[in-house]
Amino acid sequence: MASVMDGVNRLTQLVGRNKFELLLFKLGSKQRFGINVFKVREVIKCPPLTRMPHSSPVVTGIANMRGQTITVMDLSAAIGRRPLHNAQDNFVVVAEYNRQILGFLVGSVDRIVNKNWEDVKPPPTGIGHGNYLTAVTQVDNELVEIIDVEKVLSEVIGLKVEISREISEAVAGASVGEAAMRIFVADDSAMARKQITRVLDQTGVPYTVAENGRIAWEMLLEECAKDDRPIDQKIAMVISDVEMPEMDGYTLATSIKSHPQLQNLYVCLHTSLSGTFNESMAKRVKADRLCAKFDPDDLARMVLERLDALGARRAA
Repeated sequence: MASVMDGVNRLTQLVGRNKFELLLFKLGSKQRFGINVFKVREVIKCPPLTRMPHSSPVVTGIANMRGQTITVMDLSAAIGRRPLHNAQDNFVVVAEYNRQILGFLVGSVDRIVNKNWEDVKPPPTGIGHGNYLTAVTQVDNELVEIIDVEKVLSEVIGLKVEISREISEAVAGASVGEAAMRIFVADDSAMARKQITRVLDQTGVPYTVAENGRIAWEMLLEECAKDDRPIDQKIAMVISDVEMPEMDGYTLATSIKSHPQLQNLYVCLHTSLSGTFNESMAKRVKADRLCAKFDPDDLARMVLERLDALGARRAA
């Protein structure tokens, strides 16, 4: 237990400093890939798997791990590469995404490296929308590809993007248009941006989108310079992912809350990092709220609550 807590303490010390740890692995070739260590629960030799009829072709099977049944998917096949053979000779990265525990079958695991988000860049332009990259970085002068796991999950498991009838009725009764304010969204995953904006479209709330924390920060500074109105009279809230190239969501929140003209902005960290320690991390960077990905009703409800609070403040 002491070693586990030491690891948690080490990772939480990186919060707000634009740093993180990356687990490096391979998918049966020389190319190295990466996943944020904070999402990883453990890495194990592939256990016996039970095939499930009518499951997705990329689902290798299900496994019982520590009394819990989890789905194991072939990450190589999921991103359009050659499937991994002989599962028992490979490894499973057990990770938590969007409040689900999943296993990703990988060929081999390399090591953990400490990285600055400033050294992590968006995917090269021109590679097309069909790619599964959310970012790239360099390790030992070699390119490491960071996979857009949210895109993988949306294709394999499917993600709901329509709000419920109950929330739709709440939207219909809300005066969202009267706020004349925008929601500001920062997320590096094209799939996540699509999911978020689909929900906002259903609420009728206007929004602005940035593709990572650095771009979001620059856009917010430009917004400050446009006129003398306080920023929280123009932007109702910032909804930010946590893992983003160049500037992560924790650092973006810290920067916002430390800036005299931006500090009153309401910041929600919207993240697939839904582990136990994330509430304390959000508090450390002074974010106003933490919202786990991805439940369209949760997101829409949070936006409506924020707009209601702003309406009550104006009425007072």
